[in-house]
Amino acid sequence: MTQQKDLFSHQDTLAKLHDSLPLSDKLRFLHQVIRKDFPFIDRLSIALLDEKTNTLKTYTHSTEESDPLTAYEVPLSAAPSLREIMQNRRPRLVQNLAIFASGAHEHTKRLATKGYQASYTMPFYQSGTFIGFIFFNSLQPHPFVPKILLRIDIYGHLIALMVINELTAIRTLLSAVRAARDMTHYRDIDTGSHIDRTAYYARLIAREIAAHHNISDEQIEHIFMFSPLHDIGKIGIPDSILRKPGKLDEAETKVMMTHPEKGREIINIILRDFGLDTFGHVDIMRNIAEYHHEAIDGSGYPRGLKGDEIPIEARISAVADVFDALTSRRAYKAPWSNKEAFTMIGRLADTKLDRDCVEAMLKNIDKIVEIQQRFRDEKLL
Repeated sequence: MTQQKDLFSHQDTLAKLHDSLPLSDKLRFLHQVIRKDFPFIDRLSIALLDEKTNTLKTYTHSTEESDPLTAYEVPLSAAPSLREIMQNRRPRLVQNLAIFASGAHEHTKRLATKGYQASYTMPFYQSGTFIGFIFFNSLQPHPFVPKILLRIDIYGHLIALMVINELTAIRTLLSAVRAARDMTHYRDIDTGSHIDRTAYYARLIAREIAAHHNISDEQIEHIFMFSPLHDIGKIGIPDSILRKPGKLDEAETKVMMTHPEKGREIINIILRDFGLDTFGHVDIMRNIAEYHHEAIDGSGYPRGLKGDEIPIEARISAVADVFDALTSRRAYKAPWSNKEAFTMIGRLADTKLDRDCVEAMLKNIDKIVEIQQRFRDEKLL
């Protein structure tokens, strides 16, 4: 019997990575493991490339305290040293960050302020396509030596596989939801431009209010990806109601108001069928679908939630969608000007819409215009 027990005496050091946890939790756990061998590694972080805007954006990090780079993004054109890593397809080792002391870039200054003195930066790819960077930072100068880097590379590739696995799962989920939408009458309701604008408005809002509402980079990215699917429940609404050119009557309105709950049902079915129902942060998608028509004063539907009872991701999505609906051309209306739309969402703050989310839009008018110019409706080109 003792010999049989000995067969299972070893505990897998990395077994926790099999658990259903957010990527940020897995990264923190892995950091603890790494520090047993390399105590000088004080920070792990991941940045992803947004291909549509050619922008690098922070995704997650391992530090328990406040990180110097959260809710942060920078155009790739403004990060020449990182762009060089991409072009060379090789990692970069900086044994003393003092060489960048005169750098004017915000991310360089933030890291210096926190006292980081050395870094090892690995680019990572999926099937040859650049995905992002993994950063190993140290508060000590000159901590990396070739023998150590060989082992750190292994951890780096493990982290890259974790990130790619999560992103692949998300893309599978999004593709499934979009396929369900595209195979129904709902396929013509939203243009690709509307979907892009809504996503980028949502990310702008989430980044602006992240510190106040304790929203992590990982959550920001999921809000960005899931917000455009808020109306997925409309695939369960009959064409006679969904496409009715005139005003809906009372009975038709009641049917239309069932789409948030239908949306959650559809998402749950897809999550179950694809084996993704335990995937981290899927509740963000569920909450956006079900609660984006709730109102701050409790007059919304389907639950009549008030204020902070409404998940913050749903409040963000609501403001992004209302603004884009107002400023977009529809069969039944001409597009409003930005000025008119800003005035309207300002009036709706504290009653229908969350004030913090509205003010996040009003503080970033120039960025709103940039999003509109980048993602114009095809018919307007």
